[in-house]
Amino acid sequence: MSRLRALADGSTVQAQFEESEARRRALFEAIDDGFCIIEFIDGPHGPLSDYVHIESNSGYERQTGIAGIVGKRLREIEPDNADVWLKVIGGVLETGMVIRFEQEFVAIGRHIEVSATRVEPQSLRQVSVLFRDITERKRAESALRDSEARARDAVERVQLALGAGAIIGTWLWDVQADSFTVDDAFSMAFGLDPALGRVGLKLENLVETVHPDDRDGLAKAMSEALARGGAYAHQYRTRRRDGKYYWLEANGRVELSADGTPLNFPGVLIDIENRRAVEAERDRALAALRSLNDTLEQRVEQRTTALLAAEEALRQAQKMEAVGQLTGGLAHDFNNILAGIGGSLELMKTRLAQGRIGDIDRYLTGAQSAVKRAAALTQRLLAFSRRQTLDPKPSDVNRVVAGMQELITRSVGPGIAIETVAAGGLWTAFVDVGQLENALLNLCINARDAMPDGGKLTIETGNRWLDERAAAQRGLPPGQYISLCVSDTGTGMPADIVERAFDPFFTTKPIGQGTGLGLSMVYGFAGQSGGAARIYSEIDKGTMICIYLPRHAAEGEAEELPIDDTPAPVANGQNLILVVDDEPLVRMVAVEILQDLGYSVLEAEDGPSALKILNTRPDIDLLITDVGMPNGMNGRQLADAARVERPDLNVLFVTGYAENAVLNHGHLERGMQVMTKPFVADALGRRVKELIGGE
Repeated sequence: MSRLRALADGSTVQAQFEESEARRRALFEAIDDGFCIIEFIDGPHGPLSDYVHIESNSGYERQTGIAGIVGKRLREIEPDNADVWLKVIGGVLETGMVIRFEQEFVAIGRHIEVSATRVEPQSLRQVSVLFRDITERKRAESALRDSEARARDAVERVQLALGAGAIIGTWLWDVQADSFTVDDAFSMAFGLDPALGRVGLKLENLVETVHPDDRDGLAKAMSEALARGGAYAHQYRTRRRDGKYYWLEANGRVELSADGTPLNFPGVLIDIENRRAVEAERDRALAALRSLNDTLEQRVEQRTTALLAAEEALRQAQKMEAVGQLTGGLAHDFNNILAGIGGSLELMKTRLAQGRIGDIDRYLTGAQSAVKRAAALTQRLLAFSRRQTLDPKPSDVNRVVAGMQELITRSVGPGIAIETVAAGGLWTAFVDVGQLENALLNLCINARDAMPDGGKLTIETGNRWLDERAAAQRGLPPGQYISLCVSDTGTGMPADIVERAFDPFFTTKPIGQGTGLGLSMVYGFAGQSGGAARIYSEIDKGTMICIYLPRHAAEGEAEELPIDDTPAPVANGQNLILVVDDEPLVRMVAVEILQDLGYSVLEAEDGPSALKILNTRPDIDLLITDVGMPNGMNGRQLADAARVERPDLNVLFVTGYAENAVLNHGHLERGMQVMTKPFVADALGRRVKELIGGE
């Protein structure tokens, strides 16, 4: 029995539920307005980044013109405006406040009043939305506004006519009979005897009193009115009894017959003397204002010219200050280096004369160290000016950062926590890895110096797709870039320091604690690599410096070259090398290094003489040439000319300053490499071995 009772109770509950649902649905459909319930969902754009329509009535389609809305997501039906609707309706879900607003749906040509209410409890993440078509109401309101505007315009016209001046006379012209019937006031306005107006006037009687300067204009206006019919209005001056001329305005209407013949021409005269006086005063005031404006414009132009001249002088002064700072910094650093080299050479000469050769090695080491410092200094200057010789290759920036981790940790010390955020799926960059490592180390050391009491250093990589606005802010063309950012929690920089931070030899560090070339090198390297460097800083909150590098077009496995620091291999004398350099001392050093390594060597002082040797010695295995040379042929032109006859000739460009355009921006052909001066013997030997593969 209990089971039967339970079944009966269950059937009753089900029936009650179905009845309740039917009533609710009936009420739902009874609403003539569009009604729906939406539920917020999480999507690819984040939490609550979309919503789905879970229920609607038939009025929804009638009001909005959208059919089958249930089950559809907002971003599916409104992809362009989804974020706006999410913000508006999301506010209802978040605050529980009821909103109501009007929206024009251009696509369906309707105005809709929208109201939204949160469905409780809030955990349901649902909002009910009511749509009411108010198109007819908006049209009625618009029509009412137009009607009111027309009424206001008519009233204003009447007021203007009444306010323009008093009516001082009336006339009726029988055009066919050329007879004017006028009142006494009309006659007085034309300076005539009122008795004449009562018996009829001719047009010529009236024209006699019109100002001579106004007669042609009056005749033309009357002829046009007679030809077309309808309204007529014209202003002119008439002479009155006192002999003076006064302004009036004639307003009338020409009545035409069925065949277009003018019949009657009635009208009124309006006194506009005061209005014309006001207009004349206005014209004088406007003329004075125009004159004043012209004077002001001339003064503004003069002031602008003076300001531009002052700005140009300021820019020139700033440029000279920068040049002075640059030359001063160069003179200071190079004088120190030259003092070290010169002093070491003098001491070596003295010790050799004294026979104390045991001290020679110490002085030699000091001179070599000074040479390396000079090379590093020139390399940084070339980097800043975007003139350094780069050797770019497809590179994985994440791999570069990972390879620098240990060195960076040792450089910044234990008081600074290092965090690396490597982006997954990072694009490949076409970059000189060695210079990128130098730039990264410089940024990390700068970050360390900004945190004297310790802090956190973050190295982060990422893919960046810069649109026109974002690219313009960074001085780049729009496109895809890889970003390498180093941020710290240090002291930060004020805006005036940020503006000068990339200037060469500019530093805020105490004397002796910084060259002022680190950030300028980073800036120049990024620009020469086709990217940019930018500083984002806030006082007491820290600094972030980002390098943006263009994405490499040919994606694939980035090239990772092993570092070779083994001694130079010794050859067996079977390989022949041609060395070309216009600097005799540099040429002599290169020749003797190669001969000491066991190679046979020929030499030339310029491109034309080298080309002659190449044409007569087909057994030359390697061409080593400077890039910038005299006599009309640079190193790249020499290599290209030689490869016409010998396309497999190996070429090593050795240069202290090579314009990237000459070397095709690092895109060298197979069998070509480049290295920079100054170089050590072992490095030159390894490059030669790599190119010709001699034993």
